[in-house]
Amino acid sequence: MTVCEEADCESEAAVKLHIPWDANRLVCTAHARVWVQKDGVVPEPLDGHEDEWP
Repeated sequence: MTVCEEADCESEAAVKLHIPWDANRLVCTAHARVWVQKDGVVPEPLDGHEDEWP
């Protein structure tokens, strides 16, 4: 299990975020929903987590 890379979050990572101005991040679905609202951020569901991300 990979843990979300956001500070103080211990949820399982389910989405890889491609962030043009920063390094890619593995995050949980809750943090992914916040990040994808920013221009240029592209989410990619991790293998086995496709059902958790629309």
